[in-house]
Amino acid sequence: MHPDETSAIAPPPEQVTRRHWARIAVPAVGFAVVAVAVGAYGLISGPRRYAEAGNPYPGRFVSAAAPVGYFVTSLLGALCLGALILVVTTSRPEPDGLLDSNSFRIHLVVERVSLVWPLAAGAMAVLQAAHDTGVGAGALLGSGALLDAVTVSETARAWVVVLICTLPVAVTLRFTTRWLPHVVLLVPTVVAVVAPAVTGNAGQGPDHDYATSAALVFAVALATLTGLKLVTALTGACTTRLLALLQVGVGALTVGYGALLLYLLIPGWSFDSDFARLGLLAGALVTAMWLSDCWRLATSRGSGAVPNMMGGLAMMGGLAMMGAMGAIAAMATQVAPRFLEHRYTGWDVYLGYELPHPPTIVGVLTLWRFDSFVGALGVVLAIGYTAGFVRLRRQGNHWSVGRLVAWLAGCASLVITTSSGVRAYGSAMFSMHMAEHMILNMFIPVLLVLGGPVTLALRVLPAAGEGNPPGPREWLTWLLHSRVTKFLSHPVVAFILFVGSPYIVYFTPLFDTFVRYHWGHEFMTIHFLIVGYLFYWAIIGIDPGPRRLPYPGRIGLLFAVMPFHAFFGVALMTMTSPVGATFYRSVNLPWLSSILEDQHLGGGIAWTLTELPVIIVIVALVTQWARQDRRTAARSDRHADSDYADDDLDAYNAMLRELSRMRR
Repeated sequence: MHPDETSAIAPPPEQVTRRHWARIAVPAVGFAVVAVAVGAYGLISGPRRYAEAGNPYPGRFVSAAAPVGYFVTSLLGALCLGALILVVTTSRPEPDGLLDSNSFRIHLVVERVSLVWPLAAGAMAVLQAAHDTGVGAGALLGSGALLDAVTVSETARAWVVVLICTLPVAVTLRFTTRWLPHVVLLVPTVVAVVAPAVTGNAGQGPDHDYATSAALVFAVALATLTGLKLVTALTGACTTRLLALLQVGVGALTVGYGALLLYLLIPGWSFDSDFARLGLLAGALVTAMWLSDCWRLATSRGSGAVPNMMGGLAMMGGLAMMGAMGAIAAMATQVAPRFLEHRYTGWDVYLGYELPHPPTIVGVLTLWRFDSFVGALGVVLAIGYTAGFVRLRRQGNHWSVGRLVAWLAGCASLVITTSSGVRAYGSAMFSMHMAEHMILNMFIPVLLVLGGPVTLALRVLPAAGEGNPPGPREWLTWLLHSRVTKFLSHPVVAFILFVGSPYIVYFTPLFDTFVRYHWGHEFMTIHFLIVGYLFYWAIIGIDPGPRRLPYPGRIGLLFAVMPFHAFFGVALMTMTSPVGATFYRSVNLPWLSSILEDQHLGGGIAWTLTELPVIIVIVALVTQWARQDRRTAARSDRHADSDYADDDLDAYNAMLRELSRMRR
C-alpha cells in the first residue's frame, strides 16, 4: 500500500496524541474558567446575599467556596451518571458480561471520577453546614460542633446522603468491568444526583410539592445531558442515533422542568435579582444546546452515527452545559426571590398548600395538584403502552384488549392517586396516607402486572441487527435474565419485601423523615409500587421472568400475606402513641380532633383494603390455572392422536412385511 494511502486511513501518532490531549485540555480550561467565575461571584456578592436572606455572614472563604463546591460536586455526579449511561447503552458485552474495549475506555472515566466524588461530597457537607450556620469552616471544624451543624442543616444532610451513595459506586467500579453492575449502580448515582436538588430552594415554602417533583426530574435530566456531552467529548465516543434521541429527550425535560422551577421560584417572572438573571443565563445555554441537538438530529440521515453531534460540537455542548451548571450552583447557594417576598405559614413549611376543610368525596376528587414526577410517569407509561398496542395490531399481530384495559386502568389509578385529593390529604392525614399506600402497593401493581408490559415491549421493539450496537430490546432481555432480576423476583424474596416493607417504613424512624418532606412521599410511592409489582409478578405475572411456583403454591403464598397485613393494621389500631407524631402535630389541621384516632382509622383501612386486591388476584389465578389445564389437555389429546396414528402405521407396515414374506 502506498504511504499516502496509509496516512489517509490512519492519522499519524503525533496527531492522535494532540487530539487526545486537546480532548482533555479544552474541558479542563472550561472547567477552570467556570469555577473561577462562580467563586468570584460568591466572593463579591457574599455580604449582600447573606444580608438579603437574613443569615450571618460566614466569611469570604465559605462565601466563595460553597458555590464552587456545589458546582464541582454536581459536575462530578453528572460525569458519573453520563458515563454509566454511555456504558449501558453503547457496550457490546462478551457472553460472560465483560465490557468491550470501547466501553472499557468510558468505564475508566467513571471509575476515576467516582473516586473524587465522595471526597467532594464530604467537603460540601462541611461547607454547607458553615454556610447555613454562618460560621467559618475552620471555626466550625475546631469547635467540635460540626455534627450538630450538619444535623440542623437539611442540605448538609443531603450531602451526607451523597457521600453514602457514592462510596459503593466508587468501590464497585474499582473491582468490576461487567455490564450488569453498571446498570445497578445507576440507582445510587441517581439518588446522589437528586439529593441536594430536592433539599434546597425547591423543597421549601409554598408549592414546594410542585417544585420538589419538578426538581427530581430536572436534576436527573440536567446531569444526564451534561454527562453525556462531556464524556462523549472526553472519550471521542460515537454518538449513535439512539443516543442523539436520548439527548434530545433529556434536553426537552431539562428545558421544560427548568422553566417550571423558574416560574415557581421567581414571582411574576421578574428578572431584577441575581437569582433570576443566573436562571435566565442557565436557561438560555440549555435551550440553545437543545435546539442545536434537535436541528442536528432532524438533518441527519439513517440510523447510524450522528456525525454533527461528535467531536468539536460535542465539546462545545459540554462547555455550555458546564456554564449552565455553574450558574445553577450560584443559584443553589442563595435564597430564591419568592421566599424573600412571602410570609410563611405552618402549612407552607410542611405541606406547601392549604387544607382549610376536612376531606369529602367531592373534595378529594376535585382537589388536584398534579404530580409532575409520578403523575407524569403514569401518563407516559399509558401513552407508550398504547403506542405499542397500536403498532402490534397494525402489524397484524394479536394483543389482548383486556391487557390494554388493565394497564390503562393502572396508569389512570396512579395519576389519580398521586395528583388528586388522595395525595393532597394523604400528605397531612395518616388515614388518607394509608389509603394511598394500600392503593399504590396492592391495587395498582395488580393492574400493571396483568398488562404484561415486558412481553409487549419484546414483541414491539426491533432487534438491533447484526453489526449494530445493542438497543432497548437487547438491554431489556439482558436485564430480564440477570441475576439481580432473578433474585428480586424470586417468590420468597418478593414475599419478604412485600410483607416486611410496611413494618420497616412505619415502625422505625424512617417514616418520621419521609412524611416530613415531599421527596419522602415520592420515595415511598416508587418503593411501594416496585415492591408490589415484584410480588404480583411472581404470583400472576404474564411476562417471562421469575421462577414461579405451582398454582397451589401461589395461592398459598397469597393467603400467607393476609395475616401479616392484618397484624400490621391491628398494631396501628392499638398503638397508644402516633407514628409521625412530630409532623402531624406541626401540621395541626384545625378540623382533625385527634391524630391518634386518625391513625387508628388508618390501621382499619390497612386491614380492610387488602380484601379487594386479593379477590382480583384470586380470579386472575383461577383463570390462568384453567387456561393452563385446557392447554395441557389439548396437548395430551394431540399426543394421544399422534400415538394412535403411529400404532396404525406400525400395524400397516407389519402387514406389508408379512405379505412379502409369504410371497417368498
